Amino acid sequence: MSRTSHPVVERADERHRYEILVDGELAGFTEYLDRGETQRVFYHTEIGEAHAGQGLAGVLVEHALTDVRESGKRFVPVCPYVAKFLGKHEEFADIADPVTGEVTHWLKAELAER
Repeated sequence: MSRTSHPVVERADERHRYEILVDGELAGFTEYLDRGETQRVFYHTEIGEAHAGQGLAGVLVEHALTDVRESGKRFVPVCPYVAKFLGKHEEFADIADPVTGEVTHWLKAELAER
Protein backbone atom coordinates (compact mmCIF):
# COMPACT_ATOMS: atom_id res chain seq x y z
CA MET A 1 0.00 0.00 0.00
CA SER A 2 1.51 3.32 -0.94
CA ARG A 3 1.49 6.23 1.49
CA THR A 4 -1.21 7.99 -0.52
CA SER A 5 -3.52 4.97 -0.50
CA HIS A 6 -6.21 5.06 2.15
CA PRO A 7 -8.19 1.86 2.46
CA VAL A 8 -11.95 2.26 2.57
CA VAL A 9 -14.22 -0.33 4.18
CA GLU A 10 -17.81 -0.66 3.03
CA ARG A 11 -20.59 -2.98 4.11
CA ALA A 12 -22.08 -4.78 1.10
CA ASP A 13 -25.30 -6.19 2.55
CA GLU A 14 -26.44 -7.71 -0.74
CA ARG A 15 -23.28 -9.87 -0.74
CA HIS A 16 -23.29 -10.40 3.06
CA ARG A 17 -19.82 -9.04 3.53
CA TYR A 18 -17.64 -6.08 4.36
CA GLU A 19 -15.25 -5.09 1.58
CA ILE A 20 -11.97 -3.22 1.77
CA LEU A 21 -10.99 -1.10 -1.21
CA VAL A 22 -7.59 0.39 -1.98
CA ASP A 23 -7.55 3.09 -4.64
CA GLY A 24 -11.07 2.00 -5.60
CA GLU A 25 -9.97 -1.61 -6.17
CA LEU A 26 -11.39 -4.50 -4.15
CA ALA A 27 -8.54 -5.70 -1.95
CA GLY A 28 -10.43 -8.14 0.25
CA PHE A 29 -13.56 -8.96 2.23
CA THR A 30 -14.94 -10.65 5.31
CA GLU A 31 -18.16 -12.60 4.86
CA TYR A 32 -20.99 -12.96 7.36
CA LEU A 33 -24.52 -14.20 7.79
CA ASP A 34 -26.96 -12.72 10.27
CA ARG A 35 -28.45 -15.21 12.70
CA GLY A 36 -31.68 -13.66 13.83
CA GLU A 37 -31.83 -9.95 14.52
CA THR A 38 -28.98 -9.76 17.01
CA GLN A 39 -26.09 -11.94 15.88
CA ARG A 40 -23.66 -11.62 12.96
CA VAL A 41 -21.66 -14.78 12.20
CA PHE A 42 -18.34 -14.13 10.45
CA TYR A 43 -17.18 -17.22 8.56
CA HIS A 44 -14.55 -16.19 5.99
CA THR A 45 -11.99 -13.41 5.49
CA GLU A 46 -9.83 -13.04 2.41
CA ILE A 47 -7.27 -10.49 1.18
CA GLY A 48 -6.08 -10.68 -2.44
CA GLU A 49 -2.46 -11.58 -3.14
CA ALA A 50 -1.67 -8.12 -4.52
CA HIS A 51 -2.60 -6.63 -1.14
CA ALA A 52 -1.28 -9.29 1.24
CA GLY A 53 1.00 -8.32 4.09
CA GLN A 54 -0.22 -4.72 4.31
CA GLY A 55 -2.36 -5.04 7.44
CA LEU A 56 -5.58 -4.72 5.50
CA ALA A 57 -7.28 -7.72 7.13
CA GLY A 58 -6.92 -6.09 10.53
CA VAL A 59 -8.31 -2.78 9.26
CA LEU A 60 -11.21 -4.63 7.63
CA VAL A 61 -12.14 -6.73 10.66
CA GLU A 62 -11.79 -3.83 13.10
CA HIS A 63 -14.16 -1.77 10.97
CA ALA A 64 -16.61 -4.69 10.66
CA LEU A 65 -16.67 -5.33 14.41
CA THR A 66 -17.07 -1.63 15.14
CA ASP A 67 -20.06 -1.61 12.79
CA VAL A 68 -21.50 -4.66 14.56
CA ARG A 69 -21.19 -2.84 17.91
CA GLU A 70 -22.77 0.35 16.53
CA SER A 71 -25.71 -1.64 15.14
CA GLY A 72 -26.39 -3.16 18.57
CA LYS A 73 -25.57 -6.68 17.42
CA ARG A 74 -23.19 -9.34 18.71
CA PHE A 75 -20.86 -11.47 16.61
CA VAL A 76 -19.59 -15.04 16.40
CA PRO A 77 -15.99 -15.49 15.15
CA VAL A 78 -16.27 -18.73 13.14
CA CYS A 79 -13.66 -17.35 10.71
CA PRO A 80 -10.17 -18.20 12.02
CA TYR A 81 -8.87 -14.71 11.22
CA VAL A 82 -11.70 -12.99 13.08
CA ALA A 83 -11.10 -15.32 16.06
CA LYS A 84 -7.37 -14.49 16.00
CA PHE A 85 -8.15 -10.78 15.79
CA LEU A 86 -10.48 -11.07 18.79
CA GLY A 87 -7.68 -12.72 20.78
CA LYS A 88 -5.53 -9.63 20.22
CA HIS A 89 -8.30 -7.04 20.56
CA GLU A 90 -10.15 -7.68 23.79
CA GLU A 91 -12.09 -4.45 23.39
CA PHE A 92 -14.52 -6.47 21.25
CA ALA A 93 -14.88 -9.38 23.71
CA ASP A 94 -18.01 -7.87 25.26
CA ILE A 95 -19.96 -8.33 22.01
CA ALA A 96 -18.51 -11.74 21.05
CA ASP A 97 -20.47 -14.97 21.38
CA PRO A 98 -18.75 -18.37 21.42
CA VAL A 99 -18.60 -20.66 18.42
CA THR A 100 -20.87 -23.54 19.40
CA GLY A 101 -22.01 -26.68 17.66
CA GLU A 102 -25.43 -25.10 17.26
CA VAL A 103 -23.94 -22.08 15.46
CA THR A 104 -21.72 -24.18 13.16
CA HIS A 105 -24.64 -26.48 12.30
CA TRP A 106 -26.83 -23.46 11.53
CA LEU A 107 -24.07 -21.91 9.40
CA LYS A 108 -23.50 -25.08 7.38
CA ALA A 109 -27.22 -25.35 6.68
CA GLU A 110 -27.46 -21.70 5.64
CA LEU A 111 -24.43 -21.92 3.34
CA ALA A 112 -25.76 -25.13 1.76
CA GLU A 113 -28.91 -23.26 0.72
CA ARG A 114 -26.97 -20.55 -1.12
